[in-house]
Amino acid sequence: MPYVNIRITKEGVTPAQKLELIEGVTDLLQRVLNKNPATTFVIIDEVEMDNWGLNSENITTRRQREAAEKAAAQS
Repeated sequence: MPYVNIRITKEGVTPAQKLELIEGVTDLLQRVLNKNPATTFVIIDEVEMDNWGLNSENITTRRQREAAEKAAAQS
């Protein structure tokens, strides 16, 4: 009984995109490991960007900084 937990930042992922992830992971486990799709669990956790950190900053701050750097480079 496989259990797969996908964690993504919460930023507008559509239900169709989530379904595609679930179907893709389920198919992959069936093809590669011969796991039964009927007993394969795929959980998608959406994490607020303030609660996801990378290199000592949260994703909200990182995205704002990157957007400002990109805007400055285009000026």
